[in-house]
Amino acid sequence: MRRSDLGEFEEVVLLAVAVLTPKAYSVMIAEELERETGQTVSTGAVHAALQRLEQKGYLSSVLGEATAERGGRRKRIFTITALGGRVLSEVQAVRTRLWDRIIPNVRLEWS
Repeated sequence: MRRSDLGEFEEVVLLAVAVLTPKAYSVMIAEELERETGQTVSTGAVHAALQRLEQKGYLSSVLGEATAERGGRRKRIFTITALGGRVLSEVQAVRTRLWDRIIPNVRLEWS
């Protein structure tokens, strides 16, 4: 497992899946990312990232029930796998270690 396989957008998509479980599907994920980032996120970009993350074994998916609001189509619901959870934990640990090493005076200069 190489953490370098996880891009920044993939990381936030993976985090959004964790936040939205058990209702994590592409439209909800895009809306969550837009709320958090204040930027427009296309569902196409989310679909592509979800597909890559599932191929890497970080996510799994199942088809949900058909709904009238979707014209009888089913939603693909995503959940994080154990491997995906470990990768997120490792990324968080690396980021935390780096943040902890920034000298407080440097942080004050950013304010």
